[in-house]
Amino acid sequence: MAALGWLTPRRRSATARSVLAGEAAAEAARKSSQTIEALQELEGAPAEGTGEPEFPVAGDERAAAFFDLDNTVMQGAAIFHFGRGLYKRQFFQRRELARFAWQQAWFRLAGVEDPEHMQDARDSALSIVKGHRVSELMSIGEEIYDEYMADRIWPGTRALAQAHLDAGQKVWLVTAAPVETATIIAGRLGLTGALGTVAESVGGVYTGKLVGEPLHGPAKAEAVRALAAAEGLDLSRCAAYSDSHNDIPMLSLVGHPYAINPDTKLRKHARERDWRLRDYRTGRKAAKVGIPAAAGVGALAGGTAAAVALHRRRR
Repeated sequence: MAALGWLTPRRRSATARSVLAGEAAAEAARKSSQTIEALQELEGAPAEGTGEPEFPVAGDERAAAFFDLDNTVMQGAAIFHFGRGLYKRQFFQRRELARFAWQQAWFRLAGVEDPEHMQDARDSALSIVKGHRVSELMSIGEEIYDEYMADRIWPGTRALAQAHLDAGQKVWLVTAAPVETATIIAGRLGLTGALGTVAESVGGVYTGKLVGEPLHGPAKAEAVRALAAAEGLDLSRCAAYSDSHNDIPMLSLVGHPYAINPDTKLRKHARERDWRLRDYRTGRKAAKVGIPAAAGVGALAGGTAAAVALHRRRR
């Protein structure tokens, strides 16, 4: 069973690197909101969502909302969809795509984040983008969103975010995905901005290194704390939304935590603390997220076959 150790997420407390990653994400998020505002002026106002939750309170300018991205706002993981788009553009070879396909299949079927799995995906992405210009990846990211992400947004979560916007509050994505990818998604959804993993760049070119560490777990909480201080927010009046128990540090910061499409550990934690729960998934039991082993093997095989078929078509 030791070989399956990577299946178990590890909880960590905040470290100096977490704080650095959080502060870098907060700084990048404030810049991302300016970018999004400029794009919205060019493209017009986003379409309004449907539905209205019982919260938030309209007119509370010291309140804001923080949304996890993967499996909370969007089905699957943004970094895997991004990798798929980069493969299509010949940024890497079939071997890396097969690994992306396996990781995406695991994430969708298990319904939980594994830190080592996500770390591996981010390391792969960093090596792939090293030497490329930030502006190039931003432009490609727009195309990838339209191709692979736009139809994977959960309508229910989108409506929750829109309710905060309609109440006059700022809404931020908080994700381990690259801040550039997160900023594109936030802009397309009409949100304020995004907190994401910051990749180091020099002269507008990626170095292949991170600033601090991936924005995951405790680092997310540090990013939210730093952004709240910079924006003058009262965290006790803010809301946070996530599907993963890894985000309990972030959810615990705010006065209004929500468990969205929660994994088993987060569902239990939320019920013990009387947090609000929302589950927008279909074809899955709300009380227990899981699938038969045979179905998991089949989905993995299908994902790998699709990767191979795509490669052959390209040849």
